[in-house]
Amino acid sequence: MLKVNDKFEMSFFVSNDIYIGFLDLFKDKNPLHTNEHFAIDKGFDGKVMHGNILNGFISYFIGECLPTKNVIIHTQEIQYKNPVYLNDEIFFSAIVSEVIESVNVIQFKFSFKNSSSKIVAKGKIQIGIFI
Repeated sequence: MLKVNDKFEMSFFVSNDIYIGFLDLFKDKNPLHTNEHFAIDKGFDGKVMHGNILNGFISYFIGECLPTKNVIIHTQEIQYKNPVYLNDEIFFSAIVSEVIESVNVIQFKFSFKNSSSKIVAKGKIQIGIFI
């Protein structure tokens, strides 16, 4: 069973396949995400990747990286702090912040950092464990 202060770390690469897959699936073609010139005109270094790509990485962490597959996400809170760009390597860190054994609930605090160690997103995840 997970316990308070258990820590998980991994990295993700925001590849062109992930970017195109997100566009194909969800059809969010906002120019901030699809037009290099538009994004640069708005003060960014290039096209900004969809924030919900990070949610996909969280889903992978919960569904595939925990020591049990008997899990379900109850709540998820994410704050986007800085942009993520195509071909960025993103470093994910999560720590168990609370365990409520009576109802089989685990809460994590997490962050994503870019290769410059700048936080691009942070938040909390609460999961339930099936017995």
